Amino acid sequence: MDEKIPFKNLHSREYSGHKKKVHSVAWNCIGTKLASGSVDQTARIWHIEPHGHGKVKDIELKGHTDSVDQLCWDPKHADLIATASGDKTVRLWDARSGKCSQQAELSGENINITYKPDGTHVAVGNRDDELTILDVRKFKPIHRRKFNYEVNEIAWNMTGEMFFLTTGNGTVEVLSYPSLRPLDTLMAHTAGCYCIAIDPVGRYFAVGSADSLVSLWDISEMMCVHTFTKLEWPVRTISFNYTGDLIASASEDLFIDISNVQTGRTVHQIPCRAAMNSVEWNPKYNLLAYAGDDKNKYQADEGVFRIFGFENA
Repeated sequence: MDEKIPFKNLHSREYSGHKKKVHSVAWNCIGTKLASGSVDQTARIWHIEPHGHGKVKDIELKGHTDSVDQLCWDPKHADLIATASGDKTVRLWDARSGKCSQQAELSGENINITYKPDGTHVAVGNRDDELTILDVRKFKPIHRRKFNYEVNEIAWNMTGEMFFLTTGNGTVEVLSYPSLRPLDTLMAHTAGCYCIAIDPVGRYFAVGSADSLVSLWDISEMMCVHTFTKLEWPVRTISFNYTGDLIASASEDLFIDISNVQTGRTVHQIPCRAAMNSVEWNPKYNLLAYAGDDKNKYQADEGVFRIFGFENA
Protein backbone atom coordinates (compact mmCIF):
# COMPACT_ATOMS: atom_id res chain seq x y z
CA MET A 1 0.00 0.00 0.00
CA ASP A 2 2.58 2.56 1.05
CA GLU A 3 4.83 2.16 -2.00
CA LYS A 4 2.00 3.89 -3.89
CA ILE A 5 1.95 7.04 -1.73
CA PRO A 6 3.60 9.71 -3.90
CA PHE A 7 5.87 10.96 -1.11
CA LYS A 8 7.80 13.06 -3.62
CA ASN A 9 4.75 15.33 -4.08
CA LEU A 10 4.33 15.94 -0.37
CA HIS A 11 5.79 18.65 1.78
CA SER A 12 5.90 19.93 5.36
CA ARG A 13 4.21 22.93 6.90
CA GLU A 14 5.62 24.76 9.88
CA TYR A 15 3.60 25.88 12.89
CA SER A 16 5.13 28.38 15.30
CA GLY A 17 3.87 29.85 18.55
CA HIS A 18 5.91 28.38 21.35
CA LYS A 19 8.72 30.45 22.85
CA LYS A 20 10.98 27.45 23.50
CA LYS A 21 11.47 24.04 21.97
CA VAL A 22 8.58 21.62 21.52
CA HIS A 23 9.00 18.31 23.37
CA SER A 24 5.81 16.51 22.43
CA VAL A 25 3.19 16.46 19.67
CA ALA A 26 -0.02 14.40 19.72
CA TRP A 27 -3.19 14.16 17.60
CA ASN A 28 -6.67 13.82 19.04
CA CYS A 29 -8.61 10.60 18.37
CA ILE A 30 -10.35 11.94 15.24
CA GLY A 31 -7.28 13.59 13.77
CA THR A 32 -8.64 17.16 13.67
CA LYS A 33 -6.53 18.74 16.40
CA LEU A 34 -2.90 18.57 17.28
CA ALA A 35 -1.47 19.39 20.69
CA SER A 36 2.09 20.55 21.27
CA GLY A 37 3.86 20.64 24.65
CA SER A 38 6.89 22.85 25.18
CA VAL A 39 9.75 23.77 27.48
CA ASP A 40 8.02 27.21 27.64
CA GLN A 41 5.62 25.63 30.25
CA THR A 42 2.60 25.71 27.95
CA ALA A 43 0.72 23.35 25.69
CA ARG A 44 -1.07 24.55 22.58
CA ILE A 45 -3.98 23.11 20.66
CA TRP A 46 -4.00 23.57 16.89
CA HIS A 47 -6.98 22.96 14.63
CA ILE A 48 -5.53 21.23 11.56
CA GLU A 49 -7.42 20.95 8.26
CA PRO A 50 -6.00 17.88 6.51
CA HIS A 51 -6.51 19.41 3.05
CA GLY A 52 -7.02 23.06 3.98
CA HIS A 53 -4.78 26.10 3.88
CA GLY A 54 -4.81 29.47 5.56
CA LYS A 55 -4.22 30.67 9.09
CA VAL A 56 -4.38 28.04 11.81
CA LYS A 57 -6.08 28.94 15.07
CA ASP A 58 -4.44 27.80 18.27
CA ILE A 59 -5.40 27.87 21.95
CA GLU A 60 -2.81 28.15 24.71
CA LEU A 61 -3.08 25.92 27.80
CA LYS A 62 -1.46 27.86 30.64
CA GLY A 63 -0.89 26.80 34.23
CA HIS A 64 2.12 24.50 34.42
CA THR A 65 5.19 26.01 36.09
CA ASP A 66 7.76 23.79 34.36
CA SER A 67 8.34 22.15 30.99
CA VAL A 68 5.36 20.24 29.47
CA ASP A 69 7.29 17.12 28.50
CA GLN A 70 4.54 14.88 27.23
CA LEU A 71 0.83 15.00 26.53
CA CYS A 72 -1.85 12.60 25.34
CA TRP A 73 -5.47 12.89 24.26
CA ASP A 74 -8.38 10.97 25.69
CA PRO A 75 -8.79 8.07 23.21
CA LYS A 76 -12.60 8.34 23.44
CA HIS A 77 -13.08 12.11 23.60
CA ALA A 78 -11.75 14.47 20.91
CA ASP A 79 -11.54 17.50 23.23
CA LEU A 80 -9.97 16.15 26.41
CA ILE A 81 -6.23 16.14 26.85
CA ALA A 82 -3.82 15.26 29.66
CA THR A 83 -0.44 16.93 30.18
CA ALA A 84 2.56 15.79 32.24
CA SER A 85 5.07 18.34 33.49
CA GLY A 86 8.30 18.68 35.41
CA ASP A 87 6.30 20.71 37.98
CA LYS A 88 5.11 17.35 39.42
CA THR A 89 1.51 17.88 38.33
CA VAL A 90 -0.63 16.11 35.77
CA ARG A 91 -3.47 18.18 34.35
CA LEU A 92 -6.60 17.41 32.38
CA TRP A 93 -7.83 20.11 30.00
CA ASP A 94 -10.80 20.89 27.81
CA ALA A 95 -9.31 21.74 24.43
CA ARG A 96 -12.32 23.85 23.43
CA SER A 97 -12.04 26.35 26.27
CA GLY A 98 -8.36 25.88 27.14
CA LYS A 99 -9.39 25.45 30.78
CA CYS A 100 -7.82 22.97 33.20
CA SER A 101 -10.58 20.74 34.59
CA GLN A 102 -8.53 18.42 36.86
CA GLN A 103 -5.13 18.46 38.45
CA ALA A 104 -3.16 15.86 40.42
CA GLU A 105 -0.02 16.56 42.47
CA LEU A 106 2.39 13.63 42.14
CA SER A 107 5.71 12.92 43.80
CA GLY A 108 8.26 13.64 41.07
CA GLU A 109 9.07 15.32 37.76
CA ASN A 110 6.77 13.72 35.20
CA ILE A 111 8.24 12.75 31.83
CA ASN A 112 5.83 10.18 30.33
CA ILE A 113 2.07 9.95 30.09
CA THR A 114 -0.29 7.60 28.27
CA TYR A 115 -4.01 6.81 28.27
CA LYS A 116 -5.48 3.35 28.60
CA PRO A 117 -7.25 2.67 25.26
CA ASP A 118 -10.73 2.69 26.89
CA GLY A 119 -10.06 6.16 28.34
CA THR A 120 -10.59 5.16 31.99
CA HIS A 121 -7.01 5.37 33.32
CA VAL A 122 -3.89 7.45 32.73
CA ALA A 123 -0.39 6.18 33.47
CA VAL A 124 2.39 8.62 34.35
CA GLY A 125 6.11 7.96 34.65
CA ASN A 126 8.55 10.26 36.41
CA ARG A 127 12.31 10.84 36.55
CA ASP A 128 12.57 8.68 39.69
CA ASP A 129 11.32 5.57 37.80
CA GLU A 130 7.99 5.68 39.58
CA LEU A 131 4.78 4.73 37.82
CA THR A 132 1.48 6.26 38.92
CA ILE A 133 -1.89 5.22 37.51
CA LEU A 134 -4.75 7.67 37.85
CA ASP A 135 -8.46 7.02 37.62
CA VAL A 136 -9.57 9.65 35.10
CA ARG A 137 -12.99 10.36 36.67
CA LYS A 138 -11.75 11.03 40.20
CA PHE A 139 -8.29 12.04 38.97
CA LYS A 140 -6.74 10.27 41.93
CA PRO A 141 -3.87 7.73 41.97
CA ILE A 142 -5.07 4.11 42.14
CA HIS A 143 -1.64 2.43 41.74
CA ARG A 144 1.86 3.58 42.57
CA ARG A 145 4.95 1.55 41.92
CA LYS A 146 8.64 2.42 42.08
CA PHE A 147 11.02 0.35 39.98
CA ASN A 148 14.67 -0.33 40.77
CA TYR A 149 15.70 0.15 37.13
CA GLU A 150 15.41 3.00 34.64
CA VAL A 151 11.89 3.17 33.22
CA ASN A 152 11.45 5.08 29.99
CA GLU A 153 8.34 5.09 27.84
CA ILE A 154 5.19 3.20 28.86
CA ALA A 155 2.18 1.85 26.95
CA TRP A 156 -0.91 -0.34 27.18
CA ASN A 157 -1.79 -2.87 24.51
CA MET A 158 -5.04 -2.35 22.56
CA THR A 159 -7.20 -4.35 24.97
CA GLY A 160 -5.68 -2.73 28.08
CA GLU A 161 -4.82 -6.15 29.56
CA MET A 162 -1.06 -5.72 29.16
CA PHE A 163 1.17 -2.87 30.22
CA PHE A 164 4.64 -2.32 28.74
CA LEU A 165 7.66 -0.56 30.25
CA THR A 166 10.79 0.16 28.21
CA THR A 167 13.87 0.08 30.44
CA GLY A 168 17.44 1.32 30.58
CA ASN A 169 18.57 -2.33 30.69
CA GLY A 170 17.56 -2.91 27.06
CA THR A 171 14.49 -4.89 28.11
CA VAL A 172 10.75 -4.47 27.69
CA GLU A 173 8.92 -5.48 30.83
CA VAL A 174 5.43 -6.83 30.15
CA LEU A 175 2.99 -6.61 33.08
CA SER A 176 -0.58 -7.82 33.34
CA TYR A 177 -3.14 -5.11 33.96
CA PRO A 178 -4.61 -4.11 36.39
CA SER A 179 -2.59 -6.37 38.74
CA LEU A 180 0.79 -5.10 37.38
CA ARG A 181 2.18 -8.61 37.88
CA PRO A 182 5.20 -9.42 35.67
CA LEU A 183 4.26 -11.55 32.63
CA ASP A 184 7.43 -11.41 30.55
CA THR A 185 10.81 -9.75 30.19
CA LEU A 186 11.83 -9.29 26.56
CA MET A 187 15.55 -8.96 25.89
CA ALA A 188 14.97 -6.41 23.19
CA HIS A 189 18.19 -4.43 22.68
CA THR A 190 21.87 -4.24 23.65
CA ALA A 191 21.36 -0.73 25.08
CA GLY A 192 18.56 1.14 26.82
CA CYS A 193 15.07 1.08 25.29
CA TYR A 194 13.75 4.63 25.00
CA CYS A 195 10.41 4.52 23.25
CA ILE A 196 7.53 2.19 22.35
CA ALA A 197 4.60 2.36 19.94
CA ILE A 198 1.64 0.00 19.53
CA ASP A 199 0.43 -0.57 15.99
CA PRO A 200 -3.22 0.62 15.68
CA VAL A 201 -4.29 -2.71 14.15
CA GLY A 202 -2.96 -4.54 17.22
CA ARG A 203 -0.54 -6.90 15.44
CA TYR A 204 2.76 -5.40 16.46
CA PHE A 205 4.57 -3.10 18.79
CA ALA A 206 7.86 -1.36 18.06
CA VAL A 207 10.69 -0.38 20.39
CA GLY A 208 13.33 2.29 19.77
CA SER A 209 16.69 1.99 21.49
CA ALA A 210 19.94 3.77 22.32
CA ASP A 211 21.62 1.18 20.04
CA SER A 212 20.04 3.15 17.11
CA LEU A 213 17.78 0.23 16.13
CA VAL A 214 14.00 -0.07 16.07
CA SER A 215 12.73 -3.59 16.74
CA LEU A 216 9.32 -4.83 15.58
CA TRP A 217 7.54 -7.39 17.77
CA ASP A 218 4.62 -9.69 17.10
CA ILE A 219 2.32 -8.94 20.04
CA SER A 220 0.65 -12.37 20.16
CA GLU A 221 3.92 -14.34 20.04
CA MET A 222 6.11 -11.76 21.87
CA MET A 223 8.73 -12.45 19.20
CA CYS A 224 10.94 -9.96 17.36
CA VAL A 225 9.94 -10.01 13.68
CA HIS A 226 12.64 -7.69 12.35
CA THR A 227 14.68 -4.57 12.99
CA PHE A 228 14.90 -1.24 11.19
CA THR A 229 18.51 -0.11 10.86
CA LYS A 230 18.47 3.24 9.06
CA LEU A 231 19.21 5.55 11.99
CA GLU A 232 22.71 5.98 13.41
CA TRP A 233 21.87 7.72 16.70
CA PRO A 234 19.78 6.68 19.74
CA VAL A 235 16.13 6.37 18.71
CA ARG A 236 14.07 8.94 20.61
CA THR A 237 10.62 8.63 19.08
CA ILE A 238 8.62 6.23 16.88
CA SER A 239 5.04 6.08 15.53
CA PHE A 240 2.90 3.80 13.36
CA ASN A 241 0.58 5.32 10.78
CA TYR A 242 -3.18 4.73 10.95
CA THR A 243 -3.16 1.60 8.77
CA GLY A 244 -0.19 0.07 10.59
CA ASP A 245 1.73 -0.17 7.28
CA LEU A 246 4.28 2.58 7.94
CA ILE A 247 6.54 3.38 10.85
CA ALA A 248 8.31 6.68 11.42
CA SER A 249 11.39 6.84 13.63
CA ALA A 250 13.68 9.71 14.58
CA SER A 251 16.79 10.54 16.59
CA GLU A 252 19.66 13.01 16.36
CA ASP A 253 20.08 11.98 12.70
CA LEU A 254 19.07 14.87 10.47
CA PHE A 255 16.22 12.95 8.87
CA ILE A 256 13.09 11.10 9.93
CA ASP A 257 12.93 7.58 8.53
CA ILE A 258 9.61 6.27 7.19
CA SER A 259 9.71 2.53 6.55
CA ASN A 260 7.32 -0.15 5.35
CA VAL A 261 6.44 -2.24 8.40
CA GLN A 262 6.17 -5.54 6.49
CA THR A 263 9.31 -5.30 4.34
CA GLY A 264 11.47 -3.14 6.62
CA ARG A 265 12.39 -1.00 3.60
CA THR A 266 12.65 2.79 3.80
CA VAL A 267 9.99 4.44 1.63
CA HIS A 268 10.83 8.07 2.43
CA GLN A 269 13.11 10.23 4.54
CA ILE A 270 12.09 13.68 5.76
CA PRO A 271 15.09 15.96 6.16
CA CYS A 272 15.22 17.88 9.45
CA ARG A 273 17.58 20.49 10.86
CA ALA A 274 17.92 19.24 14.43
CA ALA A 275 17.52 16.27 16.75
CA MET A 276 13.87 15.19 16.93
CA ASN A 277 11.91 14.89 20.20
CA SER A 278 8.54 13.62 18.99
CA VAL A 279 6.95 12.15 15.85
CA GLU A 280 3.30 11.16 15.61
CA TRP A 281 1.10 10.06 12.72
CA ASN A 282 -2.46 11.32 12.43
CA PRO A 283 -5.01 8.56 13.29
CA LYS A 284 -7.01 9.10 10.05
CA TYR A 285 -4.64 10.42 7.36
CA ASN A 286 -1.01 10.10 6.34
CA LEU A 287 0.04 13.29 8.09
CA LEU A 288 3.11 13.10 10.32
CA ALA A 289 3.67 15.73 13.02
CA TYR A 290 7.24 16.16 14.24
CA ALA A 291 9.10 18.47 16.60
CA GLY A 292 12.71 18.85 17.64
CA ASP A 293 15.47 21.04 18.91
CA ASP A 294 15.31 23.56 16.06
CA LYS A 295 17.25 26.80 16.57
CA ASN A 296 17.09 30.07 14.66
CA LYS A 297 20.16 31.84 13.26
CA TYR A 298 20.77 33.45 16.68
CA GLN A 299 20.90 29.95 18.25
CA ALA A 300 17.66 30.53 20.16
CA ASP A 301 14.93 27.84 20.30
CA GLU A 302 12.50 28.23 17.42
CA GLY A 303 9.57 26.66 19.23
CA VAL A 304 8.15 25.14 16.05
CA PHE A 305 6.72 21.84 14.96
CA ARG A 306 6.01 20.66 11.43
CA ILE A 307 3.49 18.41 9.73
CA PHE A 308 4.56 16.38 6.70
CA GLY A 309 2.05 14.99 4.22
CA PHE A 310 0.40 17.98 2.56
CA GLU A 311 0.14 18.01 -1.24
CA ASN A 312 2.44 20.47 -2.90
CA ALA A 313 0.23 23.36 -3.88
